Amino acid sequence: MRAEIVSIGTELLLGQIVDANSAYIAEKLADLGIDLYYQMTVGDNQERLQKVLKRSLEHSDIVITTGGLGPTDDDLTREAVAEVMGVDLIKDEKLEEQIRGFFAELEREMTVNNLSQAYLPAGAEPIINSRGTAPGIIIERNGKTVISMPGVPPEMKQMMNKKVIPYLHDKAGSKELIKSKVLRVCGYGESSLETEIKDILDSQTNPTVALLSDKAEVHLRLTAKAGNQKMADNLINQVEAELRERLGDDIFGIDDETMEKVVGDRLREEVLTLAVAESCTGGLIGHRITNVSGSSDYFKQGVVVYSNQAKKDLVQVKEETLSEYGAVSRETACEMAEGVKELADTDLGIAVTGIAGPTGGSEEKPVGLVYMGLADDKKVGSFKFKFHGSRKQIKYLTSQYTLDKLRRYLEGSIVL
Repeated sequence: MRAEIVSIGTELLLGQIVDANSAYIAEKLADLGIDLYYQMTVGDNQERLQKVLKRSLEHSDIVITTGGLGPTDDDLTREAVAEVMGVDLIKDEKLEEQIRGFFAELEREMTVNNLSQAYLPAGAEPIINSRGTAPGIIIERNGKTVISMPGVPPEMKQMMNKKVIPYLHDKAGSKELIKSKVLRVCGYGESSLETEIKDILDSQTNPTVALLSDKAEVHLRLTAKAGNQKMADNLINQVEAELRERLGDDIFGIDDETMEKVVGDRLREEVLTLAVAESCTGGLIGHRITNVSGSSDYFKQGVVVYSNQAKKDLVQVKEETLSEYGAVSRETACEMAEGVKELADTDLGIAVTGIAGPTGGSEEKPVGLVYMGLADDKKVGSFKFKFHGSRKQIKYLTSQYTLDKLRRYLEGSIVL
């Protein structure tokens, strides 16, 4: 069975949006054992979209599209799919009711053009969108299948996981179950991690092990083929145990577990509270922590102390510390951590101060130099980081490695 992905949207051709949807869909197709030979991108033009779809259907059994299902005039996917499959667009009363209900629940007025999303190609099956108003489409005709999903990544992923993957699994008629598990690693770059586990990678058969770099971490995707769930789990568990023995606590989570979620779970388990003082990250660490639902159980306060005056006023950094060692120093990071802990009356305090660039660095203190402070009721410790990259990258790396040091402290592998 062969598939093709068609990404729809002029903004993709102009480079205004990066097409992450195709990569996600391609990964899922590989897990299902469905061959993907082509990926296409086409703008919001009805004639060109129809040509691409016709050509795709000539050499593929399944065409999966993303984008162009919204309510505006440049959302042309429904019409193009109907035309290429040789059917009319028919209004689905249930979809119209769901769309009206979506706006009513948000207490927002619905414009008339939203009702265009209630129309489907005749004979198509809708894919319910629990995160928006645009339903997806599955239509089979003359031995060919078109699956259309919205371009908004969270909406596309929800449809892919809940409906499209089970549908494709059944359609492919696979007698083997394919299961994947992702181990998330912090502390290695992709190349250094590959070197560390090269013998495991070289000997892989089933399950396979793939390295995927993602911002400030590397993912190890273990994929097994087996006759049933238990057999697949056993295959994955054997390789996972070998990887964990090799990498230890550099593996911080599995599948969709983020660093902030793992840290939050640890804080909740230990019944500990946390406060954060941030300089170079500008509130990013607090933002990530509070992205986790229920973080109010352990996160009590965050302060952004960007200036030296703010460091003195809010977290009690001493004037002489700033004069002698500077804002970017171990001493300042430690006093920030102790100060925010006292300010918020928490069990733990963490702090970061550094130079995110691209300006502000020196030979003694270059761009990318960051210090972290971590204080508990007995001691305070510091950690030095050296990062490279853009300002945005350095800020994110700082947030990741700071949370990782906190995680390792909570797990007992770091002692202050």
